[in-house]
Amino acid sequence: MPGIEVLGRYADDIGAWDAASQGAVTRQGIEKRPLLRPGEVLEAVPGMVVTQHSGDGKANQYFLRGYNLDHGTDFATWVAGMPVNMPTHAHGQGYTDLNFLIPELIERVVYTKGPYFAEDGDFSSVGTARISYAEQLREDSATLTAGSFDFQRAVVTGSPALGPGHLVYGVEYQHNDGSWDLPANYRKANAVLRYASGTADNGFNVTAMGYSAKWDSTDQIPQRAVDAGTVGRYGYVDPTDGGKAQRYSLSGEWRAATDTTTTTFAAYAIRSRLNLFSNFTYFLDDPDRGDQFEQAERRTTLGGQGSRTWTGVWSARPYWNTVGLQVRHDRLEPVGLYASEGRERLATTREDQVTVQSAAPFVSNTLLWTPWLRTLAALRYDAYRFKVSSDLRQNSGDRSDSIVSPKLSVVLGPWADTELFVNGGSGFHSNDARGTTTRVDPKTGEAAEPVDPLVRTRGHELGARSKLAQGLTASMSLWALRQDSELLFVGDAGTTEPSRPSKRKGVELLVQYLPLPWIAMDLAYARTKARFDGGEGGNLIPGAPETVAAAGIALDHPSGVSAALRWRYFGPRPLVEDGSVTSRSTSMVNARLGYVVSKAMHVHLDVFNLFDRKDDDIAYFYASRLPGEPAAGVDDVHFHPVERRAARVSVSLAF
Repeated sequence: MPGIEVLGRYADDIGAWDAASQGAVTRQGIEKRPLLRPGEVLEAVPGMVVTQHSGDGKANQYFLRGYNLDHGTDFATWVAGMPVNMPTHAHGQGYTDLNFLIPELIERVVYTKGPYFAEDGDFSSVGTARISYAEQLREDSATLTAGSFDFQRAVVTGSPALGPGHLVYGVEYQHNDGSWDLPANYRKANAVLRYASGTADNGFNVTAMGYSAKWDSTDQIPQRAVDAGTVGRYGYVDPTDGGKAQRYSLSGEWRAATDTTTTTFAAYAIRSRLNLFSNFTYFLDDPDRGDQFEQAERRTTLGGQGSRTWTGVWSARPYWNTVGLQVRHDRLEPVGLYASEGRERLATTREDQVTVQSAAPFVSNTLLWTPWLRTLAALRYDAYRFKVSSDLRQNSGDRSDSIVSPKLSVVLGPWADTELFVNGGSGFHSNDARGTTTRVDPKTGEAAEPVDPLVRTRGHELGARSKLAQGLTASMSLWALRQDSELLFVGDAGTTEPSRPSKRKGVELLVQYLPLPWIAMDLAYARTKARFDGGEGGNLIPGAPETVAAAGIALDHPSGVSAALRWRYFGPRPLVEDGSVTSRSTSMVNARLGYVVSKAMHVHLDVFNLFDRKDDDIAYFYASRLPGEPAAGVDDVHFHPVERRAARVSVSLAF
């Protein structure tokens, strides 16, 4: 898809996309966005909210289209041709940890929403984001950042010429204590080394990445303790929560094009490790030692994908046919859940050796029937095999499953710089492999029912995209998604819990305006109705946001002065099915002010939570027990506050 080299955040070419909700975010859009954490890059996707309920080293919590996506379920993320979502993860299905991202290396983010595209498989029912790294940087640079709460960051990037290509590199170190009573002591080391050669149509790259982090966590806290004054708003209950994570990868991408064909191939190998210590219920299960537990895994991921596109003419009508294949192999040795105290293991709840294998051929056809009518028809077949060797023999086993996903899009226009879109299709997400073979609850010893390996989603969408005036573009979509069941493995309990089928429908609006070449403004609004089907006790979906909005302005004046202001609104969510308990809304403003001192020097100031609001990043409702409380615990809201106002000053030197 063509790139747009303008200040604006979004590349919204008329004629470039197959859905009103599809698009891309340019490098300039990422550069002008103040980022509290790397995962907030995904907030460039209109309607996406990125939060955190624990330490910075843990994957973020994501919300989009009325879904609490947890740590990534139903939203697929790719970086440099590699999938980020992890199936059968120790903490949560589809776990998406983006802390290994170096934002300075990002070239482009292409996003989709809905199950309408052949190349999108597991975890993509709500949407996808494909983050590409640059194959050549504009300059070599070093940036030092210091700020509130002992924030320190150093990053060096460059892309010197080497032979026919360029050697792109990035090295990063970061420390942050956060605005918590218990310093987070988050330490992160990160490195990327990439060799790239050729053009966008004919070329290749090979990329090596390494990431390591350690941190202490301030997890969500009970509202009753804050109200009583026994725990501060930025306080903690268990001071030993935290974790450590590692990720190392080697990947490559190759592409070749002729007048009538385009061929792409990618392969990757990833080695990752996580040890995560959490305590959400405090002393409910174990009044003496506490309820802390460890979730741990060691994972090897191998995979690849390839596709070939032919273009031709049929009855005077241009067409594009694509055939592709995606394969993936995940091996966990082991993945486990353990009772712990002070980060020391006390007992094993369950421990498994797991293999997850998948293969997915797909085909698609794009046909230009007339200058104002084109169709995109696609078919995808996903086959899965799960193999589980559990420490409890009854929970071992092999399961296989497959699913066929048809997709169809119709694009009408353009007329007067306006296009209309009709999209429909089906997708899916996989469930945790352990849940597909579990017959005995590892905690209680009671009988358990295995869950379906694959859960189907059906979606459809009506949309429009228009260039309303010079520099002013808008897109709007009406959409609906239905899931057969939200059966999930509950990593915190080591067992599975079924939930009812669900349906969501909503409306989205995105407006971008460039009044001058150095000024860009944007507004995104999303409203969703999310409901379970039937059942007693209410049909609201806990954690499903009804309203999300964001707006921003960025200035990059030729004098060297730059500025950005971004606002995000995260509406209240039901915390229980009957709506009797809801979360509060969250409204945040982040700001940036920068100045180009010279050709070789640039400084900028970021301020997060500009108005120092005392809002919540996330909230839950469940039972927990503090010392001295009833043995059955107390049902309460548990929340994680947004961080206090923080300032960070960065100095960048080009060399």
